[in-house]
Amino acid sequence: MVAELVGAPVATRPRIRVEGVAKSFTGSVVVDVDELVLGDKPIEGLIGPNGAGKTTLMRMIMHSIPLDRGRIMLLPPGRDAVELSGLPAHWMARHGVVKSNQVIMDFDDLTIWDSLLLAVAEPAVEQPHRLFSERSVFARHEGEMRRYLELFGFADPSAFALSAGEKKVLDIIRCLLLRPTFLLLDEPTAGLSEDVTEKVMGVVRELAAAGTSVVIVEHDLNVIWSLCDEVHFMAEGRVILHGDPASIRANSTVVEKYLGEGHV
Repeated sequence: MVAELVGAPVATRPRIRVEGVAKSFTGSVVVDVDELVLGDKPIEGLIGPNGAGKTTLMRMIMHSIPLDRGRIMLLPPGRDAVELSGLPAHWMARHGVVKSNQVIMDFDDLTIWDSLLLAVAEPAVEQPHRLFSERSVFARHEGEMRRYLELFGFADPSAFALSAGEKKVLDIIRCLLLRPTFLLLDEPTAGLSEDVTEKVMGVVRELAAAGTSVVIVEHDLNVIWSLCDEVHFMAEGRVILHGDPASIRANSTVVEKYLGEGHV
């Protein structure tokens, strides 16, 4: 389904390069990454213990948290690099960079349908005097919205997302509707049932196969081991290991100090 929406698979995909970035809060260093390239592989995982700096690094990429130093570059295939760290956060989606929310975000007064319409509305139609443009937005996106709603079992889009799981899935759908070229997923399966998790993983695989670069922060390591082509391991603000899932799982430092025998 996603392949139909995004387009045919492509040979190259966008990358993000992190160069000498650091962030501290109240004197404590949370992120300190000299060099990191994300997007060399279709789906990459970013794992590590709580407090390792994973979500903070993702938010720095989105520039929702300012950097203390360094820069973050988007490298689109066949086009000039874009310095993401020099742009306001609300411009990221214009460059195809989209992030899901770790903490559930929802518009309590909007129905499921209206929440999705808001996600796909271009800035030009978000002004009060453009309210009647809603019909054209609906016409352009109705098909893909209905396909996602059917896939994830939203039987009544005129209702409200009530449970934490519904709100989590709705946030993921909003990200997908933006048709990202680089998608950051922050604990996308947390709190979801096994069957919904499988659906999310299936959508992510299809999206990556269609050319989107995907990076996932996830504490459910079964998702990481089965979904990712590359894994980056963070600890104490630094990325200390890179490799395929098998090599990360076999690393004695990772197992003994951070994961435990039950995770391999």
